[in-house]
Amino acid sequence: MNPFSQLATARTISGPDTPSLGAQEPAGHPDGVRATARIRAAYNGRVTTLPQLHSDGPFHLRRLRPAGSAAKVGIIGAMSAPLGGDRLTLDITAEDRAELEVTTAAATLALRGPTTSAATYDVRLTVGEHAGLRWLPQPLISATGSNLHQTYTVELAATARLTLREEQLLGRAGEEPGHLVSRILVHRAGRPLLDQHTAYGAPEPGWDGPAVLNGHRAVGQLLIVAPRLDHRQDPILLGEGTKDGCAVLAPLAGGPALLATAIAPTTSTLRKLLDEAYAHALAR
Repeated sequence: MNPFSQLATARTISGPDTPSLGAQEPAGHPDGVRATARIRAAYNGRVTTLPQLHSDGPFHLRRLRPAGSAAKVGIIGAMSAPLGGDRLTLDITAEDRAELEVTTAAATLALRGPTTSAATYDVRLTVGEHAGLRWLPQPLISATGSNLHQTYTVELAATARLTLREEQLLGRAGEEPGHLVSRILVHRAGRPLLDQHTAYGAPEPGWDGPAVLNGHRAVGQLLIVAPRLDHRQDPILLGEGTKDGCAVLAPLAGGPALLATAIAPTTSTLRKLLDEAYAHALAR
């Protein structure tokens, strides 16, 4: 059995509805939307094709103009989501030697909806041997009254490459954010690479304090995994200071990977910091 098949088998055993965090998922709401959209990219010996594009619920999937031999998919929101009680899943697979980039057409807006129950938004990424996946969505906005649990569950083969960008805006202009819980769980070649948990907004204690966001409302991360990064690197600080935001680019202990974490007053400043971190990572 090849490594990609092992990854696929592991995913099958866990099942599409099994909670990925080891904790009980919110049960959702009877009126909430249940939707799972799927993208599968495969290499045909010449270019990457898209044998599966399954839209569902708020996720409308559209092929975009390819970049060279890589495939690109855009996700268009077909309805307002996530709302309280929704259970949404994106399942994305890049098979061996496939090259795939996925983005969203607009920001994702988390709203309260008909209930204060938490919505769940699960992004599951699987990348095979010598394959590459770039997950580059627009920001997630946590509006007042919303309650969202977002998870990234990532399975990487030993030679897989990944670029994962996460941007969050805590509240719209002049409003407090909702409750946003996010977790990124990454395994590479069957071993843990990253397991990070963040939580913002009431009732979380100290989330806006000087030790966490220090008053900023835009927060984001950029994870880059690539075999060529398998050498010792020192962390670097990006940005001119806490008033205008800053970012830290640091290696992960468990593998050839760099993680940039940034805070900023606005999403535009946050994107500049993450773009700067990406440029530094490529130069290393």
